[in-house]
Amino acid sequence: MNRNIFLVPGYGAQGGKAEDVVPCFNDDGYGVVVSSSRGIIFAYNLALYKDKYRQEDYYLASREAAIKMRDDIVNTLKKYGKAPKW
Repeated sequence: MNRNIFLVPGYGAQGGKAEDVVPCFNDDGYGVVVSSSRGIIFAYNLALYKDKYRQEDYYLASREAAIKMRDDIVNTLKKYGKAPKW
């Protein structure tokens, strides 16, 4: 069993999508840490969250963006039969 973990940057603000990161995961849905720093830290600036959260509530937009990213990746892993078994 491969126990390496890869950091995969580029999701979100850099244009990477869940479909792009799926090949990086092991068959069991593990082995990857997906990075989306700007997409999460500055989520309050995105049109999706701008009208929903005030700038001082940036942490709420960040939380929602992180959950959305997780769900997007997990749902895409399921589509390809690579969903982690939690």
